[in-house]
Amino acid sequence: MQRKIEINKGALGLLLPSILWLLIFFVIPIIFILIVSFATRGEVGEVVYTFSFDNYKRLFDFRYFEIFYKSIIISLSTTLLCLFFGYPFASFAAKASGKYRALLMLLIILPFWTNSLIRTYAWIILLRSEGIINSFLLAIGIIKEPLKLLYTNASVMVGMVYMMFPFMVLPLYTSIEKLEYSLIEASLDLGASPVKTFLKIQLPLTMPGIFSGCLLVFVPTLGFFFIPDLMGGSKIVLMSNLIKNQFLTARDWPFGSAISVVLMIIMVILIAINFKFGGEKGSVM
Repeated sequence: MQRKIEINKGALGLLLPSILWLLIFFVIPIIFILIVSFATRGEVGEVVYTFSFDNYKRLFDFRYFEIFYKSIIISLSTTLLCLFFGYPFASFAAKASGKYRALLMLLIILPFWTNSLIRTYAWIILLRSEGIINSFLLAIGIIKEPLKLLYTNASVMVGMVYMMFPFMVLPLYTSIEKLEYSLIEASLDLGASPVKTFLKIQLPLTMPGIFSGCLLVFVPTLGFFFIPDLMGGSKIVLMSNLIKNQFLTARDWPFGSAISVVLMIIMVILIAINFKFGGEKGSVM
């Protein structure tokens, strides 16, 4: 019994730095944001700590509902595009030989060696009216005037897909690599078509990777503000931009905190769904 207590104390000692780190930089800030979300804004932008639900009531305004709806649609579309392009790539990489597999995974990890803002500005150079794409299309005579490729919903999604693609591929690659290919071979030998084999065997078995990848893409895209700012301009306003503007421009910290709390609740729900359904090992139907 005494030895067990000593082991528990030793484990607690090892965990103490992590607990303190999470407490100081995660738990306390979230509690502060939650408290401020029920406060009110003063005349010159200060936080007045008088309890009120007005900040949450403002979210039911149609303008904010439209921004919230657009944010969900763009994040969901980004997630589906990453899944659509990421699943075949991850499947191909998992089935490749060792040398080519390492090369493919290096190509996925390589963008992390460059700052995300630099990569975003690279896309701006490509997509702007005088950019490389429009200049090339004008030079070969395909278009007569520059296309409007930048400062649109599509350009924001391009930037997000590019940024989040590795976060979709890596969980998918891990899940596909663990597949028992003997099950797939048995299904094909027994007369099932490749499409039916994929839908009935491979897809259910890789569902945990799909859930994890979708979660890793969808949740961060809800909080991205620099990509909509840079590639969407002032025309594309998402919830993340709205939060940033409330804190830095409008100086309405209580309302910005209320929006942040709502987004955090959504993220917690999504994570709970992932643990409930995505964490379970896929089963063959």
